Amino acid sequence: MAMLGGLLERPTGTTGIWSWLTTIDHKRIGTLYLVTAFFFFLVGGIEASLMRLQLAIPDSSIISANVFSQLFTMHALTMIFLAIMPLSVAFFNWIVPLQIGARDVAFPRLNALSYWVFLGGAIILNLGWFTMTAPAAGWFAYANLTNTTFSPTNGMDFYVLGLLVLGTSSLLGAFNFIVTIINLRAPGMSLMRMPIFTWMAFITSFLLALAMPVITIGLVELGFDRFFGTNFFVFERGGDVLLWQHLFWVFGHPEVYILILPAMGIVSEILPTFSRKPLFGFPVVVFSGLTIAFLGWSVWAHHMFAAGLGPVPDAVFATTTMAIAIPTGVKVFNWLATIWGGNIQLKTPMYFALGFIALFTIGGLSGMTHAAAPSDLQQTDTYYIVAHLHYVLFGGSIMAILGGIFYWFPKMTGRMMSDYQGKWSFWLVMIGMNMTFGPMHYLGLVGMPRRNFTYPEAMGWDVWNLVASLSVLFMIAGIGLFVWNALRSARSGEVAGDDPWDARTLEWAMSSPPPHYNFAEIPVVHGRDALWEQKYPDEEHAAPRPVPAGGAEEADEHHDIHMPSPSYFPFIVALGIFLLGITLLLYQAAAVAGYAAGAVGLILLLWGSYGWIFEPTD
Repeated sequence: MAMLGGLLERPTGTTGIWSWLTTIDHKRIGTLYLVTAFFFFLVGGIEASLMRLQLAIPDSSIISANVFSQLFTMHALTMIFLAIMPLSVAFFNWIVPLQIGARDVAFPRLNALSYWVFLGGAIILNLGWFTMTAPAAGWFAYANLTNTTFSPTNGMDFYVLGLLVLGTSSLLGAFNFIVTIINLRAPGMSLMRMPIFTWMAFITSFLLALAMPVITIGLVELGFDRFFGTNFFVFERGGDVLLWQHLFWVFGHPEVYILILPAMGIVSEILPTFSRKPLFGFPVVVFSGLTIAFLGWSVWAHHMFAAGLGPVPDAVFATTTMAIAIPTGVKVFNWLATIWGGNIQLKTPMYFALGFIALFTIGGLSGMTHAAAPSDLQQTDTYYIVAHLHYVLFGGSIMAILGGIFYWFPKMTGRMMSDYQGKWSFWLVMIGMNMTFGPMHYLGLVGMPRRNFTYPEAMGWDVWNLVASLSVLFMIAGIGLFVWNALRSARSGEVAGDDPWDARTLEWAMSSPPPHYNFAEIPVVHGRDALWEQKYPDEEHAAPRPVPAGGAEEADEHHDIHMPSPSYFPFIVALGIFLLGITLLLYQAAAVAGYAAGAVGLILLLWGSYGWIFEPTD
């Protein structure tokens, strides 16, 4: 009993690696997500650069067909599941509790668990690189490419198990933020007074909660086909290969909006701040986000126009695809109206926000051409699709995320990033992005198929492939400069102060970086732009009056504020889930190793769960 009592004692370490393993502070967890996801963003960039190196000239043999297939599969999986999604979650963790006037998320330990489970899933997904048997069937994993006949290595096993673990993390985070936003808003903060970024986080969390179970069903069925010999997707034995496509894209198209809605929220925070105007048509922007989320469930089969569904389904999904462009276009016009007539301050975050609008609009217009089934049949499986996807996800999500990092960096670190270097990084990324992916529209229209690892010289694709490959160097330089700017500024950048941008929302009402308890006193909200309304009480934006600093006081002056204690049990539970996740992989290699991993994983899961339940909370 004494030993068990010792195991249940709360960890006391407050510094070093132990403090990060046991933290349940939403800000620290946000930092863990941010650093980990940005690392995988760089990994995905390396994978993309290797592909462009192979495609720079015709008949290249730098990379084999098999390795190229692994690269394009893992590049997509890495950028979607290990970079853009967790980068958005990093902002959810850091910003949402501060914007709604909360001291933490609703379930701090569950929040920590979601990160550690995410890290475990990311490791599982990348384990194949150590044996050069990474997934190679595309991120969409169409049957029958994924059965053991056509994917005999364990690459697709990493895919199945890694995504199942990552999906668990996404669900944990989604439920946590739904409850946090519903229950922990400051007094006076009605739903229509919530900041727009919090709204987009709220909508995205519901999309995650509803979409992840769909892909989970498909992954479980695929896993049963591969591990236990069932026939869900084996056509020769009565399975249905189109069933996977339906399950995947019912998840996959809401996933597109899971990736883009947080970016829209970031841009909707930056534009009013640097235009010195409230967001134009706030309720319209909110309801357009809700409409996008709702209609996102009605367009999945436009990814299947080439599958032979028939004229009626093609017509229905062409119509819904055109319809979903309406709320998206509404947001663009609201952003432009916000800028119009404003006192525009062209700081680096504003550059990235304006770049987002331009590039996302181009990506949206090229996407609308897919709504016409005859046009889509010509574009499917060509580089036109690659161009469209990257204008939406790189020109959209990544540009907004880079702007968001620059915008909230002072709040996270207490220091400013260099605006001069920031603008240089923006222009390098902007030029490189357009010169890399712009020519792919033309390459696709003249028939260059995607996913091919080489091409003959006689096709006439060599010039624009060389341009696209060389242009990657601009993006590498831009991202490299951005990383250097962040690392240097975190150590020796200009001291930011509490509110360096003269911003609108509550996260800027406290010290930078915030204390562990966020707000010494929970604020009372009286309007939509809560901080502006405190600083500028009259319509003419007269001289600001003092604003109560939500967390500017030293922590020892507020020792009576109760915050949850650190805990190592989320890490232990996540380690158990990780070991259970790789049990089948180890069993295939050696039965004893599989049994051992499963037993240890189950013990850790049960022990961690038991300790979690009975851990002291005072």
